[in-house]
Amino acid sequence: MPKVGIIMGSDSDLPVMKEAAKVLEDFEVDYEMKVISAHRTPERLHEYARTAEERGIEVIIAGAGGAAHLPGVLAALTMIPVIGVPIKSKALNGLDSLLSIVQMPPGIPVATVGIDGAKNAALLALEILSIKYPEIKEKLKKYREDMKRKVEEKSKKLEELGWRKYLEG
Repeated sequence: MPKVGIIMGSDSDLPVMKEAAKVLEDFEVDYEMKVISAHRTPERLHEYARTAEERGIEVIIAGAGGAAHLPGVLAALTMIPVIGVPIKSKALNGLDSLLSIVQMPPGIPVATVGIDGAKNAALLALEILSIKYPEIKEKLKKYREDMKRKVEEKSKKLEELGWRKYLEG
């Protein structure tokens, strides 16, 4: 049964939102992925929000571009935590999406990551789930330890080679 819902307003958001799916797969956390538009399929969105909790969804990651109402509408319709992913738009490079998601009215919060930040959205969803699931918390600890090790290895290599040779490969 999926614990995370990945929702996007359009299939054009999939190249960004697939990054959330990849992270959840790496952590072996079940998810579902759907295209549901707040503007073009509002009835479907209401039904999704109404049934998400009973279907086992514990966190929703919602990606949207432009007016980007999807995360906010979901947050208004459910008590499940919603993480908004602003999708980079052609007109304003995603600033419109970011502001649409982050500027929620008091009482209806949406956690918001950076523009095209689906990977961070999945990591935040895992952190939320780790409160309840110790096995996820352990995997997150290992993930962070691996990141730390990789940075230290890169720093050592840079110090040994100098920046010119480092950039040459």
